[in-house]
Amino acid sequence: MKRKIGIIGAGNIAYSIVKGLVDTFPEIHENIYISNRTFAKAETFKEAFNVQPQTSNIEVVKKCDIILLTVKPNAYKYVLEEIKEFIREDQIIVSIAAGISIKYIEGFYHQPIKIVRTMTNTSVLVGEGMTALAPNQQVTKEELDDVCEIFKSIGKIDVIEEEHLDVVASISASSPAYVYMFIEALADGGVLEGMSRKKAYQYAAQAVLGAAKMVLETQKHPGELKDMICSPAGITIEAVYALERNHFRASIIEAMEACTAKSKELIDK
Repeated sequence: MKRKIGIIGAGNIAYSIVKGLVDTFPEIHENIYISNRTFAKAETFKEAFNVQPQTSNIEVVKKCDIILLTVKPNAYKYVLEEIKEFIREDQIIVSIAAGISIKYIEGFYHQPIKIVRTMTNTSVLVGEGMTALAPNQQVTKEELDDVCEIFKSIGKIDVIEEEHLDVVASISASSPAYVYMFIEALADGGVLEGMSRKKAYQYAAQAVLGAAKMVLETQKHPGELKDMICSPAGITIEAVYALERNHFRASIIEAMEACTAKSKELIDK
């Protein structure tokens, strides 16, 4: 990775990205520049990773080739207005926020600019994120490859059309919240039956982790893996029956529909 990487916003996602990059490319810390609304927060990244904190967003833009916007969606308008006069045609803006479209960002500029819109999830905090990337037409294959390398350092990646990012929001970006609810419910069931809370969370979380690895590594259909556990007249099929009676799958699909609709609504605004 030879390009200089600028990060505007020093929150959890920024921390995960910098950690992933430094772990993957040990010498890259010299080429990572970061700014934040409060300089003290940016300085903590120097202490942790020996990267280059900057006193302003404009300084980051002036020095870097790839600009990652890791601020909250409600701060995008302010940041884009602030940096628009300093963006060069050869720079790449990487958006990391729900509800911020490529068209919205392009609207701040009079000339064609390179934009990659991404959708990731909080699992990047442990290096197991899933990031979807959608470039606009100005981004070359080589440039996209460099942006992909950033996100490969914190998990898996997939390049898709922007129109599919709303679905990604519900199936990947927001879904860890549903999974946490499922783990919590499993643990509550264990506690109800007399297991300690600490052990219940450990058993539930490990079961979910193992099941996810089975899907990814065996490449078998989830239904087939489920059937492998369900013995005739056994305890697992009894549990599956109870879930089906209570519309388990339908509830998840409806939650995803609601999430996707909300994502589209934010774009429309």
